[in-house]
Order: sequence, then structure tokens, then C-alpha cells
Amino acid sequence: MQNRDPRDQLVDHLGAMRAFAMSLTGNSALADDMVQDSLVKAWTKIDSFETGTNLRAWLFTILRNTYYSHHRKARREVGDPDGTFSASLAQKPDHDGRLQMRDFNTAFATLSDEQREALVLVGAEGFSYEEAAETCGVAVGTVKSRVNRARARLAELMGLDENEHLELTDRVTSGIVAAQKHAM
Repeated sequence: MQNRDPRDQLVDHLGAMRAFAMSLTGNSALADDMVQDSLVKAWTKIDSFETGTNLRAWLFTILRNTYYSHHRKARREVGDPDGTFSASLAQKPDHDGRLQMRDFNTAFATLSDEQREALVLVGAEGFSYEEAAETCGVAVGTVKSRVNRARARLAELMGLDENEHLELTDRVTSGIVAAQKHAM
């Protein structure tokens, strides 16, 4: 029996390996995974097995090492079966906002001075139309018109649809390009 290829003998030890894995894990599914992983490792490293030595002891050593490697790795992991924890860690990439901010700055620079001024006062600074009109020395309707035309022009230059939301990186710019319905 010692002259047999060790690969042919692996099946003979499956029951004992599973029982040992169950004693380590206490979980049949995990035990089966451990046995499978151990067999794959044994198969790929079969050339390192010394013929004439105890194959079962060699397989149990691989299984034991596999279990402890898995156990060490599992200790560092956070259990999150329903995905609540991982969802709280998710963050939108910053580069999207920076790219849109760059596009916004380019479009904003093309507006007239009066339109930029009206947008900054009403959108960014939070002035009422009346306060912005007083600051600029113009009628309230003029400020409303400038803000409305500036927002429409920005949306056009940036290729935004009427209901499309713009993800920006700062509150000031978000206020400037707020939906037109807030301007009315």
C-alpha cells in the first residue's frame, strides 16, 4: 500500500479529515470548505510529501494550518450579513465632484458680470431677491430675470436636463445652480 501514488490515497482520508475539521470549526459547511481547501493545497504540493511517511498526518497538518489561517483572517473581518456596516462606509468618489466643479467654473466664467453677481447674491449668499436688488441698485424683476437666465445658461453650457441633479463639492456652487423652481 505504501507503493501507491499519494494522490490515489487522498480519498481514503476524507472521512477522517471531515471529522477533524468538524471538531475544529463546529460548522459543517465551514468544515467542508476547510477539507476542500486542504485537499487542493495537498494536491498542488503533493511533490513535497515524502513517500513512506504518514499521509494522514501530513493531510491533518495542512488542514490544521488552513483552519488557523482562516481563523486569523476571520478575526480581522467585521461581520456584516445584511450590508448595513459596509453601506455606512461607502463614499462617492471625490473626483466626480471635482470634474463637475471644473465644468461649472468654466461655464460660470462665460456668464455676464451681472448674471454672475445675481447668482452669487441669491444662490450662494442666500440673499432674498429684494436684498439682491437693493445691493445691485436694480428692480427685483431684473434680479429675478438675471438669476433665471444665468441658471438656464449654466444648465445649457453644462448639458444638464431640466430635472438633472448636479453633484458638486461645495454648498456655494450648489446654491448658485439650484433648480429654477426655487428662483421663482
